Amino acid sequence: MTRPGLVVAGLDRLSVTDWPGRRVATVLTQGCPWRCGYCHHPGLCAVAALGGPPPQDTVPWSEVVAFLAPRRRLLDGVVFSGGEPTLHPGLLGAIDDVRGLGLDVGLHTAGPWPARLARLLPFVDWVGLDIKHLPSRYPVVTGTIPSGRRAFEALAVILRSGVDHEVRTTVDPSVHSRTELLALGTHLRRLGVREWVLQEAVPDGASPAWARPPAARPPPPPPAATPRARARRRAAAARRGAGARGRPPHPTARSGVPAPRGPARQTGRTGWRSTVRSLAGSVRRTSLR
Repeated sequence: MTRPGLVVAGLDRLSVTDWPGRRVATVLTQGCPWRCGYCHHPGLCAVAALGGPPPQDTVPWSEVVAFLAPRRRLLDGVVFSGGEPTLHPGLLGAIDDVRGLGLDVGLHTAGPWPARLARLLPFVDWVGLDIKHLPSRYPVVTGTIPSGRRAFEALAVILRSGVDHEVRTTVDPSVHSRTELLALGTHLRRLGVREWVLQEAVPDGASPAWARPPAARPPPPPPAATPRARARRRAAAARRGAGARGRPPHPTARSGVPAPRGPARQTGRTGWRSTVRSLAGSVRRTSLR
């Protein structure tokens, strides 16, 4: 069985983290339009020419199906990840093949093509959507100017569809300040997001330029201060006395990449703002309700 228009770069045969609460196989597709420095799969970013010869070290779709067919009772589903799966015109056909085996389908996407995503959602059981930053700050993460608008259009498509989903943000201290993360949480809540996953960027697997020691990196651009934020800072300084110059930096707002601490997940309703302020584990799940 072949699947034209789909380039599979790899197959993770078992994952219990790619779709929370499910045992899945993960299909890694080749190609992504964005260039996030902390990406754990930079080798999957190069886009193969459609209609041209497949890149080296690809996995034939027939091999994926042959692996899945005898394990349909052992797995809960299949996640299409990448790279960016919605890049591939053959993705819907591959989804049909997986559903034909009786397996549920999950999708990882950053939302670069909202219209394509809308056509796929009726055939998908769960979506993990990467929201990388505030819309105006997307270019500092992805290197692409229209990326923020597209990602938030994709979020709107998912919220309207009612499909089960997870919105997550990878926190890179070189481009995310604590103030910006709080603003992002507020923005997501207003849009209707109710669960938000924060995961810290780690150097394992990232590009060498991003993973070099923090002291060797250029300093991050200062966040734009809103009039309301400036007024709050002035009021706080006045309360602390004439000599106060502002709050000391929060320990988690320092530059650099924190060391990974294992796949710990935190649940519960401790308050999403507190979660942002105390971000210290590799993955934090927080409620925006």
